[in-house]
Amino acid sequence: MQSSLDDLEPIASDDVATQPGLGEGAPSPEAKRVFIKTFGCQMNVYDSERMSEALAAQGYVETSEASEADLAILNTCHIREKAAEKVYSDLGRLRDIKRDRAKGGKETFIAVAGCVAQAEGDEIVRRAPAVDLVVGPQSYHRLPELLSRLRGGEKALVETAFPDEDKFDALPDRRPAKAASAFLTVQEGCDKFCTFCVVPYTRGMEFSRPVAALMDEARRLVDRGVRDITLLGQNVNGYHGEGTDGEAKSLAALIRELASIGGLQRIRYMTSHPRDMSDDLIAAHAHEEKLMPYLHLPFQAGSDRILAAMNRKHTAAEYLRLIARIREARPDIALSTDIIVGFPGETDQDFEDTLALVKEVGFAHAFSFKYSPRPGTPASTMDGQVPEDVKRERLDRLQTLIEECLARFNGASVGKTLPVLFEKAGRREGQLVGRSPYLQLVHADADPALVGSIVNVDIRSAGSNSLSGVICG
Repeated sequence: MQSSLDDLEPIASDDVATQPGLGEGAPSPEAKRVFIKTFGCQMNVYDSERMSEALAAQGYVETSEASEADLAILNTCHIREKAAEKVYSDLGRLRDIKRDRAKGGKETFIAVAGCVAQAEGDEIVRRAPAVDLVVGPQSYHRLPELLSRLRGGEKALVETAFPDEDKFDALPDRRPAKAASAFLTVQEGCDKFCTFCVVPYTRGMEFSRPVAALMDEARRLVDRGVRDITLLGQNVNGYHGEGTDGEAKSLAALIRELASIGGLQRIRYMTSHPRDMSDDLIAAHAHEEKLMPYLHLPFQAGSDRILAAMNRKHTAAEYLRLIARIREARPDIALSTDIIVGFPGETDQDFEDTLALVKEVGFAHAFSFKYSPRPGTPASTMDGQVPEDVKRERLDRLQTLIEECLARFNGASVGKTLPVLFEKAGRREGQLVGRSPYLQLVHADADPALVGSIVNVDIRSAGSNSLSGVICG
């Protein structure tokens, strides 16, 4: 019986694609199909889109069905252990699909991309011999060349070196946007070396793209219907890309340049480090109208002792003073964060310090995780590893508090009028879904023609994860 990948959710789910010379409609019978599943962060979402664009030039169209794919790509994340292990589970299913397709005379290539590919390299092929290609996040622009080598008879290619060339220069132009919002990677890598994190090892040292290249890509996105751009980077507020005058520019300077693009209405950025939240960037939140009142600023732990063990290079008090400065500049800003519980050596009091910081800040949203040892990181060999049941209990308590904070933040929106950028149809007929300036999901009955437009919505109710309202007028 043919295997199913019902639980694999690809980043792209449209069988219909536009190819040069084909126009809209079903792909030609000769078209090759690619299935891409994306794990992890927004940067992986961006990378998957760019991989798909690179492959489109080679005649590939996207499919949501792994069983009909000539090429299946898992674009992986290495932040948490379960995410990495899920890759191997999915590879087992793809192996079975590859075998079943071979019985029908159909060739199938399996590729593992992203941070697990970078970290584990040859080990992936050893554990999953059905894999044909392992390619790191700095080399995916070489996918067409690597696939050509596979068709030429080469086996089990592993490409995890950090190439000298800039992958962004080698990638094709962005294709027509599928939504009114889009991601734009402006910076990659990290020099901070937090003891729990694999990013410096999988993404490399910090690299910032030139301002001119980013302006060109942003203009192309806007020309194709994008109205909201989120700037991405592992340490995005450490951006220091070359300006047109040859001097390094800050993220605030880049935002000012992007804000000059007509048709671009909203700008966001993530993920930031507290140590790089510069004065000019804080000021940008006060003065740049297109910069949305939303900031993702991880603090990770509320205990100074644990922060030092994490090598975070800031204290809880410094973080709180920073938050106060940001709120002084933009009083209505919505704050989001990342939090790790159960880091090696974390005591009950350390965890209570984390809860106290969450209560004091009152985050609009937070991503919380149990600490998971990543091979090769200093924290993985530290003494005082916290028992799993203790981590679970602490995470449950933290998430309950986070949900209370989120409910208060969303509840405070009821009775207000918010400008909503509608992005797509909702689940119910006649309904559209969009985003508020604070990144909240908003549902409202609206004409489908309003997708891509910013419309004022009177907020009537708040759920656990979204708002509902009525269009003004």
